[in-house]
Amino acid sequence: MPEKVGSQTIVFQNDVCISSYAAVVGAKEGEGPLGNGFDKVYNDELVGEDSFEKAESRLQTTAVQTAIKKSGMTEDQIDYMFAGDLLNQCIGSAYGLKDFAIPFLGLYGACSTMALSLALASLFVESGVAKHTIAVTSSHFCSAERQFRFPLEYGGQRTPTAQWTVTGSGAAVVSCGKNGPRINAITFGKINDLGVKDINNMGAAMSPAAAETIKAFLDDTNTSPKDYDLILTGDLGKVGSDLLHELLLKDNISIAENHNDCGLMIFDLEGQDVHAGGSGCGCSASVLCSKILNEFKSGKYKNILFCATGALMSPTSTMQGQSIPSIAHLVNIVK
Repeated sequence: MPEKVGSQTIVFQNDVCISSYAAVVGAKEGEGPLGNGFDKVYNDELVGEDSFEKAESRLQTTAVQTAIKKSGMTEDQIDYMFAGDLLNQCIGSAYGLKDFAIPFLGLYGACSTMALSLALASLFVESGVAKHTIAVTSSHFCSAERQFRFPLEYGGQRTPTAQWTVTGSGAAVVSCGKNGPRINAITFGKINDLGVKDINNMGAAMSPAAAETIKAFLDDTNTSPKDYDLILTGDLGKVGSDLLHELLLKDNISIAENHNDCGLMIFDLEGQDVHAGGSGCGCSASVLCSKILNEFKSGKYKNILFCATGALMSPTSTMQGQSIPSIAHLVNIVK
């Protein structure tokens, strides 16, 4: 059975592994530095559908189908599905996964959803109530812009702190056994709100939550950053990553040598004109379920911290002038 360690961390006692994974993305993501590692790249932003919201759902459908196929299993062997996205009422997930005959647990953690879904999927396997689960999330640049900022037709100018929502989806099959990288521990974060109100500066809003969760994990496990090959956040971008380093240094924690951020990895910031980097649920999901897990297979990584971050605002709260609460959940993945 899992064991709670410290104030927020759960350490697993059984072998829980990521047995299969898949990432599908849009054209801009496919043109970026990680383009060769994705399972599928769609060059059509509508993915053959008649709306951007339906296109996002199709991304999840394809990611789940691909991950299950790569696992060698069939749909009926998956016990539970954990999924969420950025759209109101998580319609990207609901419509994208409605044809799978798998019990569905809908989640909302904003851009932290990949870590949240992966942590819960792993916990179900660790506890013995499931043998195989799947975690999936997505985002789409056009559907997110329409919901949270302005429709693309508006042609609004983006600020230097703005990030580019990734069009993509990542899915991971979590199983009992040793057939893949193992989930060693998870840390669920606390809601954090330092009063940031700028929806074009998600990095500033989310970095305090990332700092708090990473510090909680290190304190709970009595470890230090140097014990890990990589501390991967997602997705703070350039502004948020710099702030994260500053916040942790106040507690004498330095992650500069082994930190990277999914929002910095998925795009060429200058060459692709994405300002502060990538964002969206699909950002950390597609980076984790391609480059990072591929590099576990190659032996480059043996012990990493995956800490996905999310801004918990809605269009309604933003229009009412409220600040942006944030959250960060962490998953410790080992060889």
